[in-house]
Amino acid sequence: MRLILASASPRRIDLLARIGVTPDAVMPAEIDESVPKGELPRVHASRLAREKAAAIAAREPDAFVLAADTVVAVGRRILPKVEDEETLRECMRLLSGRRHRVMTGVALAIPGGQIRQRLVVTMIGMKGLSKQEIDFYAAHGEWQGKAGGYALQGYGEVYVRHIAGSYSNVVGLPVAETRMLLKSAGYPLA
Repeated sequence: MRLILASASPRRIDLLARIGVTPDAVMPAEIDESVPKGELPRVHASRLAREKAAAIAAREPDAFVLAADTVVAVGRRILPKVEDEETLRECMRLLSGRRHRVMTGVALAIPGGQIRQRLVVTMIGMKGLSKQEIDFYAAHGEWQGKAGGYALQGYGEVYVRHIAGSYSNVVGLPVAETRMLLKSAGYPLA
């Protein structure tokens, strides 16, 4: 049974290894990840995960295809994947002293065409951030390409006051739920 990971994220590969899974192939799905006007964060994360799995499954119909999408949301607002320092600073000011949600949609395409899904939500409480703290974080660069601009598994962790839910979800793949999804679909796991 072949398993394809529809993501180039090294964090997702590492998280899969924690449950004893090594993908047979890594094939990032090239889909439009823009947010349609009015789309809610939960719907967005679930839709993108499903579309990624379906895109790769169309090319590899005899394989299991695992896809995920992580969204950071403040209320109904979806924060971007941060690529520049100006956007990082804007996101950090928005997150400062507030709670936000990290949602990961996980989709598994099963040989035969069915797609199974899970959505995992983790609540994060961020401390109030000073300009100096934002400067310190910006200097490290780990924020590049991250949803909302921070990495819980890196320097960003020092700014988190509270976490309720799956830690691995915030890193990029909820391992307990992913393991259950794979096992329930008949993928061989210990």
